[in-house]
Amino acid sequence: MKKQWILLSALLVLIAGFLAACGSSEEAGGDNDKKTLVMGTSADYPPFEYIDTAQGDEIIGIDADIAKAVTEKLGYNLEIKDMDFGGLIQALNSEQVDFVASAMSATDERKENVDFTEIYYTSKHMIISKEGSGIETAEDLEGKTVGVQLGSIQETKANDLAEGIDMKVESRNRIPEIIQEIKAGRFEAAIIEDTVAQGFLEKEKDLAGVTIEDADGGYAIALPKGSELTEEFNKALQEMIDNGEIEDIITKWFSEQ
Repeated sequence: MKKQWILLSALLVLIAGFLAACGSSEEAGGDNDKKTLVMGTSADYPPFEYIDTAQGDEIIGIDADIAKAVTEKLGYNLEIKDMDFGGLIQALNSEQVDFVASAMSATDERKENVDFTEIYYTSKHMIISKEGSGIETAEDLEGKTVGVQLGSIQETKANDLAEGIDMKVESRNRIPEIIQEIKAGRFEAAIIEDTVAQGFLEKEKDLAGVTIEDADGGYAIALPKGSELTEEFNKALQEMIDNGEIEDIITKWFSEQ
């Protein structure tokens, strides 16, 4: 009888512990119960994405704010991973990340490998060079070494230009690397997205820039081919475009540059 009582007591303790655990899980609820989506980005592209050194290693900017707003609307937690731009689509297709938001143009070539959401921003190309270089048009790049970011739409643009202009195109993983190459004289020019270039021009007074033309595609969020998230993201993005949230985010970050 005593043995049976001990067994019954132990069973009651286990049941009580189980109920307590269930209760604490339900009370915790909230973010702990949400699925976490991982966003891939190349955090070297202010004001779209960059690291806030004042806050340690937090990634901030236009794309970070848009991603936070979209995932929050859809009921997901968000984790952001920093990686080189040229490896983002590979990371997406190898399931290292769930989506990419990194000032990525929705080009026809990229659409062969990923799905894109609605376009939320259209950019332009800018040629950056040292002040007084005399470079004012694409034709002035004749005989020059031109830097671009690896995997970017500007890399594609530069290679297209090189088919008709005798210029050497060299790629780097990060925009700051390209700027330093110009300052060191190893690059005579670079082709960079205009709003990003403007941020560097304000800090580097010995550099100058000239806009050459609209970039292809416009910026959008990339997701795996056939992803169910694409429709969800589009719905949230369209709502943000219609109610002015996207414009407010873009205006906020451009005004801080």
